[in-house]
Amino acid sequence: MNREKSIELLNKAIAEELTAIHQYMYFHFVLDDLGYDLLASIFKKTAIDEMLHTERFAERILFLNGEIEMKPAKNIEHIRDPEEMLKWAMKAEEEAVDMYNEFALEASEAKDAGTKQLFESVIMDEERHYDTFSTELENLEKFGKEYLSQQAMERSKRLGSPMRNQNG
Repeated sequence: MNREKSIELLNKAIAEELTAIHQYMYFHFVLDDLGYDLLASIFKKTAIDEMLHTERFAERILFLNGEIEMKPAKNIEHIRDPEEMLKWAMKAEEEAVDMYNEFALEASEAKDAGTKQLFESVIMDEERHYDTFSTELENLEKFGKEYLSQQAMERSKRLGSPMRNQNG
């Protein structure tokens, strides 16, 4: 087994995951501020999934007696438009699937079945993320700004409800 190659791949994966975590949390903060609770929560949950991927990659690096690098691959992009956020996320998830497929092949060539299987398992999550973002983009395109307005109105109703005012 070529441990060095596997550690290199796993650290590249961590860098990409850290970028996704930061970007998705930025999107979550912006969308939450705009009152778009549904989209904000989707980005937050996805960021948490990416954190779990980072943890799994780090655990594998430690198992291989390597050193974990905790540096994002890129800086976040300051995107404030929900449609552009979804497009960015879809592209990022598609690139992640391609990258992890390539990394799985490279781990196999390095004779590291454990790392190969780890990358393959993460691919399924990334495909699910892509599907979620794609569905939300389709909803936004189908229903337009009303889709976002509905989310903001639901929050306003919830925050302005008499029950909330009585209880806290």
